[in-house]
Amino acid sequence: QVQLVESGGGLVQPGGSLRLSCAVSGTMFRAYAMAWYRQAPGNERDLVATIISGAITNYADSVKGRFTISRDNAKNTVYLQMNSLKPEDTAVYYCNNRGGSWPWGKGTLLTVSS
Repeated sequence: QVQLVESGGGLVQPGGSLRLSCAVSGTMFRAYAMAWYRQAPGNERDLVATIISGAITNYADSVKGRFTISRDNAKNTVYLQMNSLKPEDTAVYYCNNRGGSWPWGKGTLLTVSS
């Protein structure tokens, strides 16, 4: 059974930074392309960033240049470094494989507000 545990969310002022982490267990982590998703209140869950290997990453246009996805295969963990945060980044953030096929974790809430 794959388990995803997201952490690192919180309240941040506009322009601030935060790093999210997602610990993955129950699967061969290094074999999968990983992704971060987010769901704002009243909205559907959207894809934010993906990482296939350490060098191959993709981002939604809304976060390009501000967010960086990375992974540590030795720790079975994927990260999302978020800089220059905006109020519209407020959402619950989730990780999953790129297809979103594993059971979803609880997510971690990011609130960007002054």
